[in-house]
Amino acid sequence: MKNSHRREAFVLTVATGLLGITFGVFADSAEFSLAQAVVLSSLTFTGASQFAAVSVIDSGGNPITAVGSALLLAARNSLYGPLVAPLLRTSSRAQRAVAVHLVIDETTAMAAAQNSLEESRDAFWFTGIWLFILWNTGTIAGVLVGGLVEDPTVWGLDAAFPAAFVALLMPHLRTRAKKVTALIGAAITVIAVPLSPIGLPVLLALLALGPGIWLQRRKSSL
Repeated sequence: MKNSHRREAFVLTVATGLLGITFGVFADSAEFSLAQAVVLSSLTFTGASQFAAVSVIDSGGNPITAVGSALLLAARNSLYGPLVAPLLRTSSRAQRAVAVHLVIDETTAMAAAQNSLEESRDAFWFTGIWLFILWNTGTIAGVLVGGLVEDPTVWGLDAAFPAAFVALLMPHLRTRAKKVTALIGAAITVIAVPLSPIGLPVLLALLALGPGIWLQRRKSSL
């Protein structure tokens, strides 16, 4: 079983690592240096926030706005706390600090998909470590080849990141409550995107959790 979930995790990390190349290309197009892109990937290590920050800078925004947008998107990771907290119980402060840094969509999704605490912990660490390595490697590669790509959107690279999110989400939409939550969240986001600052639509989409939780509780009470 361990080998099975590690294989799935490795495939996910490789796919996400390829998106790191996309980020590197966009960082280069926004005139980020290699060092700046690597620092952003290493210390931020959450793709949505990184893409948001680079997009704001590339469109002429100032660093404060870029950081604000990135923080808005990164705020969702705090919601994963109750799920991954049991995985982070260790006497080592250094290990806890590393674990907290690795709490992102992919590690949480892999941990949540397992059937036991041991497998969840293993999936979390395996995914997190490999993803950190491949994401940063992809970032470096993307920046180095970025000069060869005059317009990233011509290659469809701008669609790669949202496509990965959809792929990550699909396996979890197995119940009516989850499907309703996803549809309402998507509707809120589509409406909010042209009306609100970058990053805010994602947080507003959290309102969809209300109807989803209500449907789940209603089903459990029947």
